[in-house]
This record gives sequence, C-alpha cells and structure tokens, in this order.
Amino acid sequence: MTMHRLKNVLIAALVSTGALVGTVAAVQASTLDSILAVGEAKNQAARKSQVKIDRLADETRDLLSDYKTVVKQIDGLKVYNARLESQIENQMKRVASIDESISQVTVIQRQMTPLVIRMIDGLEQFVELDVPFQKEERLQRIQFLRDNLDRADVTVAEKFRGVLEAYNIELQYGRGVDTYRGTIELNGSPRDVDFLRVGRITLVYQTTDGAISGAWDKSAGAWVDLPAGEYEAAIRKGIRIAKKQATIELLTMPVSAPEAN
Repeated sequence: MTMHRLKNVLIAALVSTGALVGTVAAVQASTLDSILAVGEAKNQAARKSQVKIDRLADETRDLLSDYKTVVKQIDGLKVYNARLESQIENQMKRVASIDESISQVTVIQRQMTPLVIRMIDGLEQFVELDVPFQKEERLQRIQFLRDNLDRADVTVAEKFRGVLEAYNIELQYGRGVDTYRGTIELNGSPRDVDFLRVGRITLVYQTTDGAISGAWDKSAGAWVDLPAGEYEAAIRKGIRIAKKQATIELLTMPVSAPEAN
C-alpha cells in the first residue's frame, strides 16, 4: 500500500511538475511572442522614421539647392541693379541736358524766323541785281520760300534748310555752263531764242535761225546786239557744248569789263 501511494504521489508530482513546466513554457512562448511583436513594431517604427528622415533630408537638400540658386540670382540682381542705377543716372543727366537744349531751341526759333526773312530778302535783291538768266524760275523759288514762312506745318528748321538750298542753287549757277530756250523782244516783236550762260561771266542769246545774236550788258542793264559774224559761231558752238553735243573747247565770248570799286 505504501509503495502504491508513493507511486501515486510521485506520479501526481510528476504530473504537477509537467503541468508547471508546460505552463512556464507557454508563458515563456507568450512572452517571446510579445517581445518579438514589440521588436517588430520598433523595427516598423524605425523604418517609418528612416523614410521620414530620408524625405526630410531630400527636402533639405532641395531647399539648400534652391537657396544657393536664389543667392546667385540675388547676386546677379545686385549687379544688374547697380548697372541700371548707373544707366538711370546717365539718362537723368541726358534728360536735364535735353531740357536745357529745348529751352535754348525756343530762344533760337524766335531768332531764326527773322534771320530766314532777312536771308530771303537778300536773295531776292541779289536775283534782281544779277544777270537775268532764268529769272522767272528763280523768283518763283523765292516766292515759294516766302509762302512757307506762314505755314504752321513747316518747322523753322525746314524753312531755314529751304533757304540754304536756294542759296546753294544760286552758288552753282556761277560754276557751270547752261543753255535754255526762251523769248526775247527784238525790234518790238517777241522772238524765240537760245540763251547761253557761262557762269555769271557771260549771258548771250541767239535766235533759233542763227541770224541775230546779243549779250547782256551788266553796266547798262540791258540787252545789246552783237556785231554780225563776230560771235555767231562761238555762241552756236557754246550752245552745243552746254547740251553735251560737242566737246569742250575755248570760245571767244563777249565779257563785260569789270566794274571799278
């Protein structure tokens, strides 16, 4: 009996011990799972944190790159602004100079009109006293200049330029040889003639049939007949030269004696 009881007690103890070991093992397994779960959670959190850190690092790198770009742009803008300030300063000086010039132009314009009038008057007087070649055309040019004086759409500068052009035309008349067709009154009758002008030295004419020739006498202020047979050939040759129908050569022409001063 005693042995049977001891066996039962031993078996019960063993069973109890096995149960205890199973319980401990179960507890340890549960604890390990918890530990592993916590570790995995930490790993997941660490991975999320690393992703966030990487994203922040990329953003920081991008911001740094943007900052450097902006700094370069700012430096460029500073140089550009300094250049613009210099240009603006020069432009302001130019504007001040233009303003001063405009004020002077106003004064000059007031003085230019009387000058233009005096120049036109002087030119008209010169034409009236000059050798009477193409006189109608020259007086019409002067009248055109006078008509421009009252035109509001013509600036003072244009009026002055027109007068200078007229003076230049008169100057050129004294440097060339020219011929033109016109009419002159001979013996009370109008006759068609060819005029020949050699600068302002000589102005002669010859009727279209070549029968009569004459010259302007500056001292007398009138046309005078030329002796028959003395200048007809020379005048005819001079007319052909002026028309570029003959080569240039020396010609014998009537010339008024110079006036004594």
